[in-house]
Amino acid sequence: MALDKAIKDQLTQYLAMLESEVVFAATLGEDDSSTKVREFLEEIAEMSPKITIQAVASERTPSFSINRPGEESGIAFAGLPLGHEFTSFILALLQVSGRPPKIDEALQKRIKAIDKPLHFETYVSLTCHNCPDVVQALNIMAVLNPSISHTMIEGGMFKEEIDKKKIMAVPTVFLDGEEFASGRQTIEQLLEKAAGPTSKDDFAEKELFDVLVVGGGPAGGSAAIYAARKGINTGMVVETMGGQVMETLGIENMIGTPYTEGPKLMRQVEEHINEYKVDVMKGQRAKDIRRNDVIEVELENGAVLKTKTAILATGARWRNINVPGEKEFKNKGVAYCP
Repeated sequence: MALDKAIKDQLTQYLAMLESEVVFAATLGEDDSSTKVREFLEEIAEMSPKITIQAVASERTPSFSINRPGEESGIAFAGLPLGHEFTSFILALLQVSGRPPKIDEALQKRIKAIDKPLHFETYVSLTCHNCPDVVQALNIMAVLNPSISHTMIEGGMFKEEIDKKKIMAVPTVFLDGEEFASGRQTIEQLLEKAAGPTSKDDFAEKELFDVLVVGGGPAGGSAAIYAARKGINTGMVVETMGGQVMETLGIENMIGTPYTEGPKLMRQVEEHINEYKVDVMKGQRAKDIRRNDVIEVELENGAVLKTKTAILATGARWRNINVPGEKEFKNKGVAYCP
């Protein structure tokens, strides 16, 4: 298969950023799927002297891992990482070569502290908008911790596995052979499920906030930005940055913006928040709020944050109609319109 000119032009710029040599350790047969993967890898390897291909035997055919010479990264792709997963492939290539992932230091520390082997497998569709976030999050975890490995499995080339495991929606993540998560997940959510919640001790040194925003959707983001712009000490308690808008594919009713997509819009909001000195505490849920000398917000992990002012921007919930099977089949046939 041949990559189109636009993709190759984009790829050339990224390949110039490789920090070190990388190896595609490929398991390929003589079938059509293997031919497509072989042509894909060979075309990319021809574009950079830092990339080589090595034949290996592994669990799935066709598949390949991205490694440094003599060093396994734990990141593998079963099938073709095209469509929405092409970005996942590029980021994995850069990160394995030595470019650090763009996540905060506290999150990196928690990932590196995991001391047990974890093998993740994520089943995806190349047309799935939610899949890349999960794939990229688990790839980052594998890059940062040698005890963690992750394989992206493209459902079109591995339909028998999809059918055998009765996977009804993507992304679906398996951990050590058992179903682990389904649907869009942030790196904070995946880490909490795999390693447990953040310790309340990590919040012990937090100072008194002037404003503490509970919620990470558009309203919470706006509140934090406007507060921080005034130069006051601002914090955010965020379960999932972006909120319900992250589930919205097309947005066509925002004045001045003919069309955008929810994940793109909320990435821009998060980038805007990060322009200011806002203490964003992701993957956290508030369970209680009370007023003493100051306002206290207690998190589910037992930590207590103190603030002069609290803004509750907890967003919306899907409206359920309570029919049998509705909960069990959420994201597996039952869908919601934002």
